Amino acid sequence: MIVKRMKATFGRLQNETLELGEGLNLIEAPNEGGKSTWSAFLRAMLYGIPTKERDKQGFIAEKNRYQPWSGAVMEGEMEVEWRGRSLTIRRGQLKNTPFGRCEVLDTASGEVLPGFTADNVGEMLLGVSREVFERSAFVGQGATAVDSAPALEKRIAALISSGEEDVSYSQVERQLKDWLNRRKHNKTGLIPRLEEELTGLDLQLERQSRAHRAAQESSQTLAELREEQALLLREKAVLKARVEAERRTAWDQAQSELAEARAEEEKLRQELTKDGPTPDREVLRRTQEELSALRTVEQSVKQAKARYEEAIQVVDDARKACRDELFRGMTPDQAWEQATEDAKEADEEPPAAGVKLTIGIALLLGAAAGAVAALVTPLLFAAAAVLLAGGVALLVLGMKARRAADEVLDRRAELLEQYDAEDTSDILERARTYREGWERCRQASRDCEAAEQEQLDRMQERDVLRSRIMTLVQSFAPGVKDAFTLSAAISKALFLQEKLEQAAQRRQDLEKLAQRLPAPQGDGAVPEDLEPRYDAAYTGARLSAVEGEIQRLSGVLNTARGELNTLGDPALAQARRESAREELENRRAEYQAITQALESLATANQSLQGRFAPALNRKAGELLERLTGGAYQTVALTREFDAMAGREDEVLPHRALTLSRGAMDQLYLAVRLAVCELALPEEDPAPLVLDDALANFDDKRMALALDVLRELASERQILLFTCHSREGACLKDVPGVRRVSLYGKEAAHAGA
Repeated sequence: MIVKRMKATFGRLQNETLELGEGLNLIEAPNEGGKSTWSAFLRAMLYGIPTKERDKQGFIAEKNRYQPWSGAVMEGEMEVEWRGRSLTIRRGQLKNTPFGRCEVLDTASGEVLPGFTADNVGEMLLGVSREVFERSAFVGQGATAVDSAPALEKRIAALISSGEEDVSYSQVERQLKDWLNRRKHNKTGLIPRLEEELTGLDLQLERQSRAHRAAQESSQTLAELREEQALLLREKAVLKARVEAERRTAWDQAQSELAEARAEEEKLRQELTKDGPTPDREVLRRTQEELSALRTVEQSVKQAKARYEEAIQVVDDARKACRDELFRGMTPDQAWEQATEDAKEADEEPPAAGVKLTIGIALLLGAAAGAVAALVTPLLFAAAAVLLAGGVALLVLGMKARRAADEVLDRRAELLEQYDAEDTSDILERARTYREGWERCRQASRDCEAAEQEQLDRMQERDVLRSRIMTLVQSFAPGVKDAFTLSAAISKALFLQEKLEQAAQRRQDLEKLAQRLPAPQGDGAVPEDLEPRYDAAYTGARLSAVEGEIQRLSGVLNTARGELNTLGDPALAQARRESAREELENRRAEYQAITQALESLATANQSLQGRFAPALNRKAGELLERLTGGAYQTVALTREFDAMAGREDEVLPHRALTLSRGAMDQLYLAVRLAVCELALPEEDPAPLVLDDALANFDDKRMALALDVLRELASERQILLFTCHSREGACLKDVPGVRRVSLYGKEAAHAGA
């Protein structure tokens, strides 16, 4: 059988659905997230709720533990695939019995299938009783260990003997011991009672005399008491009729008030939902808080807008302040580079022209003197010519140097005038000022962009919040248009919900009152004109006392007459004595036979254990070896399913209580899986339910267990509930594994 879908109103689950698939299903949920509740729901859908369980110290009966937290009626639906057919199981309340109403339908046609009842659904679908299922394929939270049960013993006995599941060693043993105790158990057994009876027969003659006197006295007193009884019964009837009349008045008044309360509740409900379904109070209060937040956001939009406008003004001011016609179109670096070049040019020294002019003039004078002397001496004429040529050359160079110096000085003056500077340091200062203004302008632009983005963000936040609030409120108040009407609609809905809850509470209180008030009986007419002597309480007590005395005396009279009839003939007493002696001998023979039967039964049970235990131990040992990675290879089970784990190189196995908690859970998990394989029907196998069964496993043990479960999942459906994420991480991207998450309001499914 494969569970495909479950829908439950059960404990903390309120109309919630869990979708499942074939193979290994990993259901992840936090602590208190509903894992154990879903497991218990599956078991309850198959086998119902035990109605005889009672709350006691440290234990809550299922019928109370899984009552829906919402106060709704416990009900559920489960869709399964069984023998190639899709079935739907539905359970609900039957009178005062939770899950007492049950029907199984063909999912495709909706036809109710015959033969299924609320008591036999689990056995019909899984082929085993609740006790066998709980001790094999159902591992509840913290309940990995397996204990013995008559149903499991019957199942095992059927598999290794006749095939009939109506024989249990423990039940037969208990029955035989009960028979043994019934025949000889201190003074309460049949044998001691017969021995005592034989002794008592000797006292019958004496009892005959006492019985005769008691019969006479009882008869006389009974006649007087019966007259008093008849009068008291008439008086009680009158008093009862008066009480019924008062009850009728109170009952009619309660019914009238209940009808008014129901009408008021219905009126408020219609008013609350006339324009559409209204969200619950928590949603409305949250929306009211969002509306208040919307006002704050709108105020922040105004503030952001003001900051944006202020930032625009700052940008304009910064741009005006950083303008410099001298550096138009230049970046700060370009302006600095230009100013640096101009400052360098302005600092350039003019060339020295005075020396060259002086030397040139001197040479010219020398040449003139030489020319005069040449008139006297021809050799001096050549020297004068050389001096004249040198002087002319130097004079020309000096004049050029003078013009270059004048140009440098003019360029310096032009640059200082262009920069409006007194010296070259002012040129660089102007470039520095331009750079600083540019940086202020750029920072102002960035601040302006940030202010603009902030304004857009606040506006978007406002629009999203306003749209969400408007959409929600218009679903039940389509006429709202602005913040005022939004607030009014939410306040009205909250007010109506509060009034509706009050009306519903009043209606429930009146329904409880109406249920507690007994329905009036009769027409309220007084049966006869009789004035009782006492009030109702005393009349009832007196009547009870009279009837008790009548009953006692009737018993005394009947006993006395019986004793007279019995003891009147001594021959009958003698015959009874012989009969008792014969019966005593028979009981003693039965006692010996039952003792021998117990010994034979123990021998037969040892034989059955010898036939079944090796197969179970062998299978459990194979599984334990895989679960422990070879740390343990063998398993030994007692008749009470106490398990022991052993190693091949050790003589004695280890009892479960001597192992660590993780190793003990591995041991019992191996036993349960072996019982599933050997004791449950192979055709259409039952699903295996594991509720936090790997909680005490470390990561290595968990990985080994998951490998085993994945292999078993090819044969039967496995539901593994866990509150950890490590199983999911280990099985991530593993094919054939379906992951179901119960985190959040809706279950998110991830399947391979």
